[in-house]
Order: sequence, then structure tokens, then C-alpha cells
Amino acid sequence: MSLHSYTKCWLHLIWGTLKREKLLITQETRKAVSSYFYKYSEDNNIFMKINHVNSDHVHSIVDLPTNMTIENMMKLFKGSSSHWINQNNLIPTKFAWGRGYAAFSISESNLDKVVNYIKNQEEHHKKKSYSEEYQEFIEHYGLRFIKED
Repeated sequence: MSLHSYTKCWLHLIWGTLKREKLLITQETRKAVSSYFYKYSEDNNIFMKINHVNSDHVHSIVDLPTNMTIENMMKLFKGSSSHWINQNNLIPTKFAWGRGYAAFSISESNLDKVVNYIKNQEEHHKKKSYSEEYQEFIEHYGLRFIKED
């Protein structure tokens, strides 16, 4: 990339566990996975502003690097983290992320609002399931929700 090129491409990323199972049960496990994502991002020159690992899904905000597609970044996040979770026996069963993900652009003017939304995940999910939340995001952005089998 040229020294005279400037980019900022904030993305709100959401992805879930296979079959949306609540596999990341303990706070300790969720913190370990969250720390893994920050370290992995740093090691791969991806700026991760925030992430929150729930028992069945993850929210994060990243600044997409110019040399990476969203699809490749998600393959890296999901593939490396599932391998790491299994290698370190963080849960008693085999761990896997579900197919797909959601990626939504965030304007600089809305960044703090989305950061706060992610910070308040614990409170938010007392009222709404991951499935409900995910479907609302899809509909909010004018996309067609496709139910998983």
C-alpha cells in the first residue's frame, strides 16, 4: 500500500457457534477466547477495537486491512480460534463455529454507539436470544434472513 493511501473501514462482525450451542459457558473460557482474538488480530495486523465473546456467539469491531477480504479475515478468525480452543481443551467436547457470519460497515459517527452495544452484551442478552438478535440485524440492514437447517 502506498504511504499516500489512507483507509478506515470499520466492521461490526458477528458469528456463532455450530448449531448455536452455548459451548463457551464459563467466564474464564470466554475471557481466554476474547484475549486470543486480540492477540491473533495484533499478530496479523488487524486492528480489533473491541470484542465480546458470549456463550454462543461473538461480536467484534475491526478496521479491515487493505490487504484482506472480509471472507479471508473471517476464515482466519474462525479457523484459528476453533483450532486453538480444541488444542487447549477449553471445553469438554469438540468445538466448532457455525457456517457463515454477519459483517456490517460502521460509520465513524456511529462507532461509539456500536462499541457501547457490544460492551452491554451481558445485559442485552437477558432480554433477547442470539437468534433473535441476529435476525434483527439482518432485517435492519435490509437483507433477507435465511433460517439454518
